[in-house]
Amino acid sequence: MAVLVDITKCIGCEGCTVACKRYNNLNFKAKPRNVKDDGNVELDDNRWTVIQEFHGEKNDKLRFVKKQCLHCKEPACASACFSKAIQKDEKTGAVVYYPDLCVGCRYCLVACPYSIPKYQWNEQFPQVSKCQMCSERVSKGDAPACVSACTTGALMSGDRDELLKKAHEIINSDSRYINHIYGEHEVGGAEWLYISDVPFEELGFKDVSNVPVTSYTKSYLSKVPGLAACWALFLSGIAFYNYRVDKNRKSHDDDDQDKEG
Repeated sequence: MAVLVDITKCIGCEGCTVACKRYNNLNFKAKPRNVKDDGNVELDDNRWTVIQEFHGEKNDKLRFVKKQCLHCKEPACASACFSKAIQKDEKTGAVVYYPDLCVGCRYCLVACPYSIPKYQWNEQFPQVSKCQMCSERVSKGDAPACVSACTTGALMSGDRDELLKKAHEIINSDSRYINHIYGEHEVGGAEWLYISDVPFEELGFKDVSNVPVTSYTKSYLSKVPGLAACWALFLSGIAFYNYRVDKNRKSHDDDDQDKEG
């Protein structure tokens, strides 16, 4: 499942953020941990989705932008996680975090090109926090909680190809929209897609490459098993050599003792 966000239809009601907190049992009273210079609240371990406000450079009309994990087609966070605590669910499209498998290395925080995963720094037993795209709901055929709560049509869920088709139709039929679907190609594509009447760089979106981050590491990671095997053989060879040397030395010592006797 994918989600199409039409920024022109968002009124900043925060219904989606409330639905997210309710469904995921997040703390409503927790104060924001990260506030930008422009006053916008950033994602944190207790806020898996936020609504940010922007004024376009060429238009003073206020824009409201929902932000959360984009659920990449080829997630760098999952590629970086050696304990498999973050995995791509091919059935639902969600990039899901499994806390029981997490070792707290925080490689996912470094790997994500969007800086989405957050860490529970103040908890006794900290975990990584991020939008799960309501994977349990989606696996049953339901829309994510935030999408179900949206009353303006700013959030639409469905098959990714169908949503891309719809997005292109909207862009081609309405001159207000810029000819760019954010998430269609960025770092290999994402399950969350955005259309807007304002350039995305004016709305706080990161300018990233269309090449998946994982493509930079696959060629190296694919060599790891072979290198590990070679290293094991090398160490085994050294151990065997030392064993033979010790055995020969002991044999010579025994012969010398026999001669002296």
